Amino acid sequence: MQPIDAIFFIAILIMSVVIHEISHGFMAEYFGDKTARMAGRLTLNPIKHLDPIGSILLPALLVFSGSHFLIGWAKPVPYNPNNLTNKKWGTIAVAAAGVLANLLIALIFGILIRLAPSFNLPLSFYNITIEIVMVNIGLAIFNLVPIPPLDGSKILFNLLPDSMYSIVQLLEQYSLIFLVIFIFFFSNYLYPVLSFLYHIFTGLVI
Repeated sequence: MQPIDAIFFIAILIMSVVIHEISHGFMAEYFGDKTARMAGRLTLNPIKHLDPIGSILLPALLVFSGSHFLIGWAKPVPYNPNNLTNKKWGTIAVAAAGVLANLLIALIFGILIRLAPSFNLPLSFYNITIEIVMVNIGLAIFNLVPIPPLDGSKILFNLLPDSMYSIVQLLEQYSLIFLVIFIFFFSNYLYPVLSFLYHIFTGLVI
């Protein structure tokens, strides 16, 4: 990937993770918690959300290393589960909101790609929309991995019975180790899922 393409890709990634994070905040507010709003995080201004490692360094490393699966994250939008009107299902909804936001973005731009041949749009349109779809599907899939602090862990842990608390505790205690191992050794296994969803949304094959 050329440097200019890498910069463009990272810019798409940053805006996608920003939308992902503010979706968490708006869902938390819907369930009664205004922590994110009071912290000034319900904004599309990327400066408020950038994480130096997850938003810039890791994506750049993956791009230039030629990884087939490119991921990243922003600073988590704060929320207090104790303020939610329904702690269990509110927490699940807050966690799922970011994933659903990314899938919705991918679906919208996927539909635009399907409609594009009727309007004779330039190649640059395809290049931009394809990247947007792929980035957002990738973010959705990655965030569903059940390793803390990813959204998948919050969804799964709130659905598990209390008898499995020891497993939850183990994953939380060593979450950083598990996450690093997954990113560098197993994230490419998510590529077939990304490819399948990409085809469903756009009608194209990667």
